[in-house]
Amino acid sequence: MRLKAVAAACLGLALATAPTATPALAADHQAIVDALGRQVVLARPPARLVTIFASNTELVAAIGLAERIVGIETFTRFPPEVVGRPTVGGRLGFSVDRVVRQRPDLVVVTPARQAVNQLVDPMERLGIPIIVLTHRSIPEVMANIRLVAGATGVPERGEAVTGLLQARLDAVAARIAGRSRPRIVMITGRVATGMLLIARSGSYTADAIIAAGGSLAFDQAQMLSQVSPEAVLRADPDVVLFAGSAADMADLFARPGWSSLRALKEKRVFTVSRAEFLIPGPRVVGGIEKLAALLHPEARP
Repeated sequence: MRLKAVAAACLGLALATAPTATPALAADHQAIVDALGRQVVLARPPARLVTIFASNTELVAAIGLAERIVGIETFTRFPPEVVGRPTVGGRLGFSVDRVVRQRPDLVVVTPARQAVNQLVDPMERLGIPIIVLTHRSIPEVMANIRLVAGATGVPERGEAVTGLLQARLDAVAARIAGRSRPRIVMITGRVATGMLLIARSGSYTADAIIAAGGSLAFDQAQMLSQVSPEAVLRADPDVVLFAGSAADMADLFARPGWSSLRALKEKRVFTVSRAEFLIPGPRVVGGIEKLAALLHPEARP
């Protein structure tokens, strides 16, 4: 039974509502099945939300509910109207006391940096609803927007936002249809050992690269997210993307060995926005549009 619940969550994070003919805002109860297969019952649409991680904050803001956000994670930088609101933790962990202090009637969290381990059980014991979302693909982000919109009593906004985002994705898909897909390595970070973090197959970021008309130079299903610089050179990608600043990219490619990289010689190395490719939220669609124009300039609108 639990496996079925988890599968349902993975396929779309199904939102189930109690039988009622009235709109969600008038519903007496709502039951959400979250990414862990947990059923979370809301007595009423929540008015005070604590959103853990930038992706969840951006998702709530996208449906026009930024004013309901009463607590955020330390590293949340967008949208501007939520910056400065009380923080409940960050890279070193999350504070149950700080969350409770905001008097939330819903906490939205993602299973990263021990957030689930540190918050789900305490919130359940305190009777504070908490839902766990995962954003492993663009369809899952879309499903989460609809889910949160329904849970917060504005299902029509969820449908409107996802409809507009999907229309933009469809337009990109139409423009790049039938065109060759360059083989891409996207570098998302560097570690002290000299290894590189890359977008690997099956990740949200790889999903965005493919939607923009690229393909993965490392496309093995079980590919690790860390590779050596030598592995990138051997893969000989057509394009290298660097998620970060131009200065950091220049610093990397100035190091010994990189001058032989074909993509560098052919001036096909580019920076992309970390916010648009590493935060699994609505802004990814803008990143996909920009990347599609970069990879397929002849197909620009």
